[in-house]
This record gives sequence, structure tokens and C-alpha cells, in this order.
Amino acid sequence: MNQKSAELPTRVRNFSVQLSPTPRGARLARLLATEQLRAWGLPLDPARQLIAELASNAAAHGRVPGRDFRLTLYVVGATLRIEVTDTRAERLPDVRTPPPDAESGRGLLLVEALADCWGVTEGRFPRKTVWAELRCTPPEPTF
Repeated sequence: MNQKSAELPTRVRNFSVQLSPTPRGARLARLLATEQLRAWGLPLDPARQLIAELASNAAAHGRVPGRDFRLTLYVVGATLRIEVTDTRAERLPDVRTPPPDAESGRGLLLVEALADCWGVTEGRFPRKTVWAELRCTPPEPTF
């Protein structure tokens, strides 16, 4: 007896861009990703806050002169995965609670609060990828 199982179509979408590790590159990452999310019909928030924070961290803490960072977005089913890869593998992100009067240092606290899950994957030296995932409702399929 030959039985066939029904497979549900799972659409996989991705977007990737390489940017300079500067405040301008981080801003461009957020703007390009926002337009890509809009084109895919996905909710913009809190994804753009996560993208802004991860890209800003890559520009501020993952910067190596002459080396870019990469922003990659994947959508598989109802999960959006945001990845930012830089070339400072020796500087792993660390969630800390800054003093109340500090003007910075709360970014990873935001990532932890907004993302369904997040983490760091060490790549081929000298790379590391900081990633965050969000569950989102995919747009209705068009036939």
C-alpha cells in the first residue's frame, strides 16, 4: 500500500545585507529591515526595535576597522529570526543592569524583554552572530 502524507506549504523568506559598522550602518539596517518586513506583510514592532538594538551593538561593540557587519532576516512559518553577525567574536554580549543614572547599557535588557528567545552563536573565527526570534502571524496566503 502506497500512502502519501499531506504536506503543508511552509514559506521560507530571507533577506540579508552587509553594512558598515557605524551609527549610519546601524540606522540603515533598521530602515532596510523595516521596509522588508513591510513588504512581507509582517508586523513592524517589536522587530524593528530588536533590529535597531542588535545593529547598534554591532556598530558600537563589534566594530573592527575595515570589516562590515551583516543583518539577516529569516521567516520560517510563524517565526521571524533576526541575526546580526560581526567580527568581534571575543566580545560576547552580556546582559547587565546599569546604574539608574547611566545613559546607555540597557539594550540587551530590551532584547531580552521583547524577543521570544535570543542568543549568540559563535561562527568561524573571528565571527559571532547575535540572534533574536519573534513569533508572528504570517500574512494570509494569496492564491
